[in-house]
Amino acid sequence: MTDYKTYLDEGISDINNGSYSQAIEKIDKSIELKNDWEISYFYRAVANQALKKYDEAMLDYTKALQINSKMADAYYNRANIILSRKDIENPKIENAIEDLKKALELDEKFIDALFAMAAAYKKLGRYHTALEYLEKLLEIEPDAIYAKALKKLILEKYIVN
Repeated sequence: MTDYKTYLDEGISDINNGSYSQAIEKIDKSIELKNDWEISYFYRAVANQALKKYDEAMLDYTKALQINSKMADAYYNRANIILSRKDIENPKIENAIEDLKKALELDEKFIDALFAMAAAYKKLGRYHTALEYLEKLLEIEPDAIYAKALKKLILEKYIVN
């Protein structure tokens, strides 16, 4: 008999190979055998996110966080879905910011979360706050080209001297 870890490992391998639907089938079997393990929900969410099944991914990230509230990547990924969705007219950017704050509480040097926070505040028109997060990011990673580019854009286009 195959155990829940084996199904999950095979599902993660499928994710790494780009076989997301196949991964979900295996991870579903893992969850059937053990439904209180946050890692299974996290990886099923990753596969659903890759398939652009955002609602399913959001539910699974939320379930993973209900089981283990210390998953910085789950907070980040959930926020990233909110920030990147084009199929919702008015995404709840404030919810993304809350998730990113939690991710940064768990890992204050989480570069991607710092950048996402800057992007979220830029979307809200809070350019000075966006710059603060970019500065934090650049302190950690001074050569971050994407952060330098966003900082330059904000300074040149949105901040009036």
